[in-house]
Amino acid sequence: MTPTQQQEALPARPPDATGVAEHDGVRLSWAVHGSGATTLLLLPTWQIFDSRFWKAQVSYLARHYRVLTYDGRGTGGSDRPAGAAAYTNDVLVQDALAVLDATGTDRAVLVGLSCGVTWALLAAQSRPERVSGVVALSPSCGVNVSQPEREHHGFEERLGTTQGWAKYNRHYWLKGDFADFRRFFFEQMFSEPHSTKQREDAMAWSADTDPQMLVDATAARLGCDDVRCEDLEPLFAQVTCPVLVVHGTQDRIRSTIVGQRIAGLTGAELVLLEGAGHGLLARDPVKVNHLIRDFVERLQPPTTAPGTTSWPRAGARPRRVLFLSSPLGLGHAARDVAIARELRRRHPDVQIDWLAQHPVTTVLETAGEHVHPASAWLVNESAHVEHECGEHDLHAFQAIRRMDALLVSNFMVFAEVVAQDQYDLVVGDEAWDVDYFLHENPELKRFAFAWLTDFVGWLPMPDGGAAEAALTADYNAEMLEQRARFARVRDRSVFVGSPEDVLPASFGPGLPDIRTWMADTFDFCGYVPGFDAAALPDREALRAAVGMPADQPTCVVTVGGTGVGQPLLRRVLEAVPLARRHQPDLRFVVVTGPRIDPRSLPPTRGAQVCGYVPDLYRHLAASDLAVVQGGLTTCMELTAARTPFVYVPLRHHFEQQFHVRHRLERHGAGRHLGYEQASDPDQLAQAIVQELGAPVDYRPVDSDGAQRAAALLADLI
Repeated sequence: MTPTQQQEALPARPPDATGVAEHDGVRLSWAVHGSGATTLLLLPTWQIFDSRFWKAQVSYLARHYRVLTYDGRGTGGSDRPAGAAAYTNDVLVQDALAVLDATGTDRAVLVGLSCGVTWALLAAQSRPERVSGVVALSPSCGVNVSQPEREHHGFEERLGTTQGWAKYNRHYWLKGDFADFRRFFFEQMFSEPHSTKQREDAMAWSADTDPQMLVDATAARLGCDDVRCEDLEPLFAQVTCPVLVVHGTQDRIRSTIVGQRIAGLTGAELVLLEGAGHGLLARDPVKVNHLIRDFVERLQPPTTAPGTTSWPRAGARPRRVLFLSSPLGLGHAARDVAIARELRRRHPDVQIDWLAQHPVTTVLETAGEHVHPASAWLVNESAHVEHECGEHDLHAFQAIRRMDALLVSNFMVFAEVVAQDQYDLVVGDEAWDVDYFLHENPELKRFAFAWLTDFVGWLPMPDGGAAEAALTADYNAEMLEQRARFARVRDRSVFVGSPEDVLPASFGPGLPDIRTWMADTFDFCGYVPGFDAAALPDREALRAAVGMPADQPTCVVTVGGTGVGQPLLRRVLEAVPLARRHQPDLRFVVVTGPRIDPRSLPPTRGAQVCGYVPDLYRHLAASDLAVVQGGLTTCMELTAARTPFVYVPLRHHFEQQFHVRHRLERHGAGRHLGYEQASDPDQLAQAIVQELGAPVDYRPVDSDGAQRAAALLADLI
């Protein structure tokens, strides 16, 4: 997929059921997630976008409760009636009740954001038997408080200026620049630094919003267009169920005086998030998720049988380590298993658990490691990147940005695991969710934390232009700020490589040089190959051990642990007849890995296709040539084994294109081939024949990386 193409990211949790409710002839599209005894209804907000704004909450809450969402009238999959009378508070409250009826829900906790808080409170006031509690996030309700920065601009006035809040104007929306208003509004909604992704989402979700519909909905809320605006404060004061109000102190849409007034009228608990803006459920999702769950749990009746719990005294606790290994390929798992083995040599009594997902679990099961049962709740990252990819094309930076809801969901699983179990050490091998959200929520750190990575620095692709360069610099700047403010979050930062393996580049304009910064902040363990190349038998014995004919040259083709590499496998198979024309006895072994079905590839004379191969490094070391993607682990395994290879990096994959290529060039290893060249069967076949059995003079690869990494971790437990 090219940088300009966009598709809807996979949801962190697909709905368990969907349907349509109807109220006064208007159809409302709803979804049910989870099946807990308690139901939460996540209400729509202002009609500028649909229910996707709850994406960071649904997956976590649905693991504990039954969660309902629906697109409010005028948005998403729901109908778009015309006229302000179709969007009054009374109508929108009845919409919520219609969704409860359609989903067979007698009673629910209502959660509202901004304008949605009004409908939650009015439902609780008018139908108290249906509402067990209300969570009010950043309430924007019609209460009698002053907000001068917005009040001197009128929604209905003819435009005298188009600056600032003057854009909150029906004439500007209809005849001016609606996109400019949306951009301005979302900058106010997500006012915190480094909010590019949240603003980008909001712009995408609101792209189909009809300006006239938004005028109608806003006129109804403000009492325009012959709609009477009722005094809501006496009604809010009649709410009897428990209410939680959460408000950011830097909210530019509605200041905290609104939240304070709502709390005063309803007797609610008020939680102020210092420094947070209006869209706090997206900018501080971990805190908001915990606040919602804690509130709902307080509403539950006490259990009749308290049960038994235990608490081990410090001296009775075994040493425990939780490993998290990136599932984007199998290389992380192989090196982490090697490090874990070395840790056990240093601490034979250590207990190691793995919070892992497929395909990492495939490696762990083969190695006899213990996978934590909570791993079943993780959302699969490999499936996400496979959804994001094009033909041998994965915009890695954008793919990671676009799995933000997935990362929130997986961090919430992690947070529960470490809250329930006592771990001395957590090791995160490119566990982006854990590293990021621990820095955002440092109070959750109750253990030593070690960060492992083989690259540092998000880098823009050239065809992304200035916009992408600004985004990568912003992400790098946020990371640098996190590390400067909360250096204590990481007890070790370990680079899997040598200082010279670090790409000589900058984090961005006005930001430090990557190498210089890392020299002061990282330890270097050398590369961790996952095996000892010196301990391998000679090539003849190794070929016999893996069933590779001694008298027939063999090319192994592999594309890692995700399904992204299938197009390259097909290209190689197309080149097989041409290569065999030059080398008739050449044999190909095509390894699809754990996520590509071997049956999906066409049978090709001279090529054996197989699925996941444990200890693939032995086959690579025994082969005469390999054709691979640009993943670091496979390329470095080949370098360590001194096997000739051709590597074809994924297009737009900044790590493979820049970081990995730099390391391989430093080692003098492999032949780089762009996918455009690899797509030509003649060029690919020619490269295969030229490199087959070619002499190598690679720089030696570290053989003690696992021991050095374990030494850096051992004193933390």
